[in-house]
Amino acid sequence: MLARYYITDRHGLGGVEALVENIAHWLREGITMVQLREKDLSMRELLALARRVRALPNPHGTKILINDRLDVALAVGLDGVHLRGGAPAPSGLRDSLPDGFLIGVSCHSLDDVQRASSADFVVLGPVFESLSKPGYGPVIGLDGIQRASAIRPVYALGGVTESNAAACIDSGAVGIAAITLFQRPT
Repeated sequence: MLARYYITDRHGLGGVEALVENIAHWLREGITMVQLREKDLSMRELLALARRVRALPNPHGTKILINDRLDVALAVGLDGVHLRGGAPAPSGLRDSLPDGFLIGVSCHSLDDVQRASSADFVVLGPVFESLSKPGYGPVIGLDGIQRASAIRPVYALGGVTESNAAACIDSGAVGIAAITLFQRPT
């Protein structure tokens, strides 16, 4: 089964209520992971959102992560944190985290993948041209996914669609990560 990683963007859905409804849909569908990537929310708003999402029925055990906010992840009991590229190395965090706590890192090059040495996985892109995420460096292509997946588990991001997802997996990715692809229920 294809591992699917939903990176949220409430702006693209029309706000928090629509976002929570969309996440609930994907939890019912058995998506692999959800990353709450709502960077512009205040601490109070982010905590409230994380608590709401954590309280949703989760029949398939979908992992819930939050962008950059280790404090929120731990306070709410989320399954992990996703760090932006250039963040402190995750190896320094491991000793203070609960067993099974996931750490993901955003990467845009093979050098980034190498630096994410103790991450559980990386989200690597852009794999293809992406309208929603321009400016994140050159397209790494399927060859880049293949080389990176020899280093650590990779979720392919950037221009990933239903029609090219299989090519990402065939190139060694453990799954696909996307914003736009999961912003509307199937």
